[in-house]
Formats: sequence, structure tokens, C-alpha cells
Amino acid sequence: MLTYLILTVFGVLSGVTTVLFGFGGGFVIVPLLFSILTVDLGRGTSASPAAMHVAVATSTAVMVVNSFMATMRHARLGNLVAAQLWPLAGYIAIGAGIGAMLATSASDDVMRWAFVAYLGVTILDCLLRRGFLSRAADDGPLPRMPAQFTAVAGIIIGTIATFLGVGGSVMTVPMNRRRGMDMTRATAMATPLTLPVALVGAGIYMLLPADAVAVSQWQVGSVDGLAFVVLVIGSLLGIRAAAPFIGRIPDGWHARTYLLLLVVVLIGMIV
Repeated sequence: MLTYLILTVFGVLSGVTTVLFGFGGGFVIVPLLFSILTVDLGRGTSASPAAMHVAVATSTAVMVVNSFMATMRHARLGNLVAAQLWPLAGYIAIGAGIGAMLATSASDDVMRWAFVAYLGVTILDCLLRRGFLSRAADDGPLPRMPAQFTAVAGIIIGTIATFLGVGGSVMTVPMNRRRGMDMTRATAMATPLTLPVALVGAGIYMLLPADAVAVSQWQVGSVDGLAFVVLVIGSLLGIRAAAPFIGRIPDGWHARTYLLLLVVVLIGMIV
């Protein structure tokens, strides 16, 4: 019972971070589920190596709901720039297929430390390279990205995001931030760009034979179905609770809080 209460609470947190920071829930759900499954299964058991795979797959499935609901919220508030979404979203979907296939053959330790390395590099990049913590005051229309850059960036984002189950916001938010967007719009744009990652990745993970990574009787492929339901209930509550705060966080504090959340997750994965 305590496990489901914890999942619900962290589901609420994933909903809040999705709608306010564009995370999609992966940075909350992956470390949580990995820790819960590792404790429940016990390190060194035959099923324990599957913990990271199930955590990533379940996180990706939850992101389908989170990113869709958050996208609808931001669309109603006019925070999305439709011209900046396509064809980037299409290339992200291609990368998502690649990332999901790579994840199915990667070891638990490889996925865990890739997640840690990814977070560490992102945090350092945002701290050391100009353009994230502060931005030029320019609210004019953004130029479209060059076609080749869009293709390469989209495939890389989709591959890494699906491999790690994080949604890609940790790349799209800093990218859009440095292109001149305020944090409200940069995080809003991350939510629809998470959808192709979530849809493609979750589809592939659910088609995997459950006995290949079995940790629960409720599994659908690599996705823990019961954890998915509990997390989604919590995340919907979190999205609803956080919606009134969209656009009300001062830009500088918004950027700093985004980085602080990444640091907290990094520490959680290492410890």
C-alpha cells in the first residue's frame, strides 16, 4: 500500500514538472521506479537487471498522457509556436524508434549510467554556457531552424530521450531558451515535442515479450501496467493543480528551479 501511495505522490510531482518545466515526468518517474523495483526485487536476483528497463518503459508510457494533457493546457493559453514544431517533431519520432530499439538490447547498468551522464552534461552546459540562466530581451518572431540542423537535432533528441525515458525536454528546453524563448514558452514547446518520443517509444516497449523483462504480473511488454495507472492518476492531479501557475513564475527563477530539479534527480540516481 505504501508503494502505491509513493507512486501517487510522485505522479503528482511528475504532472507538476510536466506542465511547468516540460519534463514529461521521466526525470521523476525513472529514478523512483528504478529504486522501488530494485528494493522489491533485491539486487543480484535474476529479475533485478530488468529494473531500469521497466522504469524507462513505464516512464515513457506515462509521458504519453502527461505530454498530451500539458500540450492541451499550453495550447489554450497560446504558449505554443506551431511553426517551430514541424518538421522537428517528425525527426524526433524517427530518433525515438532508434532509441527504443537500442534500449531493448542495453544492459541495466549502461542505461543507468547513461542517464546520470546525460544529466551531468546538461547541468554543466546550462551553467557554463551563456544563454540559459538569462536571455536577451527579444520577443520578436523566431527564425526557423536550418533544415539540416533540424533533421540532425531531431533524430539525436528522439534517440537519447527514448533510450533514457526522459522525453527530450532537457535538450529542447535549453535549445529553445538559447534561441530567445522565455522559460514559459520554452517549457511549453517541450510538451508537444515529447509526444512523438512517448508514442513511438511506448508502442515499441509494449510490444516486447513480457517474460523478457518480467518484474510484475501487471506488465504489458516492458511497461508495468499497475504502476502506470497509479502514476497517471497522480500526474493528472498534478497537472490540474499546477495549471494556474503557468506563466506566473519569474523567468530567472524559472530557469534556476529547472536546473535545481535536474541536480536533485542526478543525486537521486547516483545515491
